[in-house]
Amino acid sequence: MRVLGIESSCDETAAAVVEDGTRLLSNVVASSMDLHAKYGGVVPEIAARSHIESITPVVEQALSDANCTWDDIDAIAVTYGAGLGGCLLVGVMTARTLAITQNKPLYAINHVEGHVYANFLTETNMEGYVLPTEAPKFPLLALIVSGGHSQLVLFKDHFDYKLLGQTHDDAIGEAFDKVAKILGLPYPGGPSLSKAAEHGNDKAFKFPKAKLEAPYDYSFSGPKTAVLRAVQQMCGKDHDFPSFKLAELLSESQIADVAASFQRTAVETVVDKTVKAFEEFSPASVVIGGGVAANKELRKQLSERLPIEIHYTDPKLCTDNGAMIATLGCYSALNNRSTADPYSIDIAPQLSM
Repeated sequence: MRVLGIESSCDETAAAVVEDGTRLLSNVVASSMDLHAKYGGVVPEIAARSHIESITPVVEQALSDANCTWDDIDAIAVTYGAGLGGCLLVGVMTARTLAITQNKPLYAINHVEGHVYANFLTETNMEGYVLPTEAPKFPLLALIVSGGHSQLVLFKDHFDYKLLGQTHDDAIGEAFDKVAKILGLPYPGGPSLSKAAEHGNDKAFKFPKAKLEAPYDYSFSGPKTAVLRAVQQMCGKDHDFPSFKLAELLSESQIADVAASFQRTAVETVVDKTVKAFEEFSPASVVIGGGVAANKELRKQLSERLPIEIHYTDPKLCTDNGAMIATLGCYSALNNRSTADPYSIDIAPQLSM
């Protein structure tokens, strides 16, 4: 079973070929990140145009790297949600066209669920990838943390899961990006903040953690606002002073201390919930997915506080990629899930788990 996966939910145009849901044959990603850097965030129209330019060569490269022709491909899987509407549309229209012209079954994939399935890849001949030695076992607890998503999900089996909790406002990656902007750190903000935090004192500031009624839900708006107020106080400025000018008044050590303290607080927030869910449900595996899964502080805190080994995939497969979509497509086919009609499949930008 070889599946071509196509991913275009945000600023990465990606395609990959996966065999039997475990073996990575190719993984091609064309990012438009540089185009968005001067704006400090993803501009949907620019991202969509970049997808249009890149999608065909990326798909062709994925097939070539996998040493596959269309005769070798058994199915196509594509992200249809969640994500930016114009970006999703490019991937879905491409997949629809290929499914029709190449006469291949088509699977519509939930992007967020795909992040979990990146951890099921255990084999590859591709250089530069370090994959788990074995796939996660069910029941599994999945922490999905990225720029657009913060969710805690309990899987009893493939396609049998319960959403335990999610963010009420910003995703953790989005909060990282916004705090990085306050501190004047370059885009993308998450990795820049984590790098600055390496040189800071994570106990320098005590930022609050949101207390919510639902035991597994998150909120990051409070800590984010607390950072702004702390920086304003350090700079001797009130609320009328433009926040984008505050960073000019901070020293490198102050920036590092704020970054480290915020990172510790934000990571503790999701780790606290994960540990609580582990103690309540006793899963056989714990899986971390999404771009923030590559965060060293998150991995450190989880490894210190959970009594079992945690499943992490290669950092290159934590961010958006076609391999996670192809992998979930494989399991969709192997579990006889319904295929999508290539003549009518539509995008679902607000799709949830």
